[in-house]
Amino acid sequence: MKLLWSRRAQQDMLRIGRYIARDNPVAARIWVERLRQKAALATKSPKAGRIVPEYSQPELREILVRNYRIVYRVCDDAIKIITVFEGHLLFPEDAISDDDE
Repeated sequence: MKLLWSRRAQQDMLRIGRYIARDNPVAARIWVERLRQKAALATKSPKAGRIVPEYSQPELREILVRNYRIVYRVCDDAIKIITVFEGHLLFPEDAISDDDE
């Protein structure tokens, strides 16, 4: 399976990296790479992530990585990362509409 990143997810990763880099640029690079690696694992076992509780759609899943949620959609031949955000927040409603980007 291919791994695809929505525009929103790419921007999320940049934002996370910039935020962490304000205190520690090395840690920011390590953390962003860790998130990318965890996202890539979804291509090997797409249904391993839990169903996003806010939507209860079997194709919409997430991986929890410490205090972040990586939300992805399982497609026929790909995994599409929709958004990455802090785990204490609810799934952003507008992320579904951004999914096609």
